[in-house]
Amino acid sequence: MKLADRVNKIQPSPTLAIDAKAKALKAQGVDVIGFGAGEPDFDTPANIREAGKKAIDAGFTRYMPVGGADDLKDAIIAKMKKDHGLEYSRDEISVACGAKHTLYNISQALIQEGDEVIIPAPYWVSYPDQVVLAGGTSVFIETGEETAFKITPAQLEKAVTPKTKALILNSPCNPTGTSYTEEELKAIGQVCLKHDFLIISDDIYERLIYDGLKFANIVQVVPELKSRTVVVNGVSKTYAMTGWRIGYACGPKELIGAMTKMQSQSTSNATSIAQKASVEALNGPQEAVAAMKVEFEKRRTYIVERLNAMPGVTCFRSTGAFYVFPNFSAVYGKSFNGKVISNSTDFAAYLLEEAKVALVPGVAFGADKYARLSYAISMENIKKGMDRIEEAIKNLK
Repeated sequence: MKLADRVNKIQPSPTLAIDAKAKALKAQGVDVIGFGAGEPDFDTPANIREAGKKAIDAGFTRYMPVGGADDLKDAIIAKMKKDHGLEYSRDEISVACGAKHTLYNISQALIQEGDEVIIPAPYWVSYPDQVVLAGGTSVFIETGEETAFKITPAQLEKAVTPKTKALILNSPCNPTGTSYTEEELKAIGQVCLKHDFLIISDDIYERLIYDGLKFANIVQVVPELKSRTVVVNGVSKTYAMTGWRIGYACGPKELIGAMTKMQSQSTSNATSIAQKASVEALNGPQEAVAAMKVEFEKRRTYIVERLNAMPGVTCFRSTGAFYVFPNFSAVYGKSFNGKVISNSTDFAAYLLEEAKVALVPGVAFGADKYARLSYAISMENIKKGMDRIEEAIKNLK
């Protein structure tokens, strides 16, 4: 069987692959500490679960409008107004099967052959592959620890060409955990105002921001960009609802309509029951979100301190999401039992095989010196995992 060429242009999600491998080993009885998963380890709050149960009992199990139920759109509109002072109408809202699906719909509706999409690196693994599937080309802006993994206005200006169709901004960021300030977004926004391209603001981690920092997206600080910015969000990370698969976009009516059209020929509507639960998530009590944030911040502080105390390891103090992105490149060139560690893939394989620790190699995010660890696991397992990594590094010669 000859498959379509597009299949060979992309890779399976490495984060999901690592997580699946760790779970498979656990199922075999192996004591693996998995730092790979990008999902909260908390249960979905009880009030949200109850809303889902009530939806089932009420027979809310039929087809829905492709772009989302009106009550969920209204909840999103109210949330955007309350949290960010941004006003949208129902025809400027699209609901899909997760934020990943939302981003896929954007790329399919917007990008075509010859278009370029600017992506700061390190980047979430799916951005480049979604651009490829739409026929576009990714233009990466390299960042590092020295700039807190943030792009500068000068870098953005240099990356823009007549072919630029979009810029993706993810703050707080997966995989680095960095967050842009209002001042930084304003400076980037001034560059965007000079050029004609869409801004894709991926805000999925907006409620998980630490050290007393205040979240902002580029539309809030540069309102003139609203007409060509699409804000992407969802309930997965904030409300521990990864399996419910609800994401949404707020943006220009023409783009939202095109996204809905594309979705009508793929998934149709997102799950009706999950949409009802999401209304409760957005409209209901928010105490559970605050409690999760407090716990994540404690874990962040601990894991950063432990990693920075390891010989040769440096770790940026992330300010959001639930990831750290330490630099392990000092161990490259060392070996264990005659096998040389040459890159992040080798190091991840070594840790999984010898230390029974699963993490995602940085090459998957466009930064081979690093690796991503999620601290969306218990503090007990974080401590155990840090002990194992520290010992594994000491065993390299």
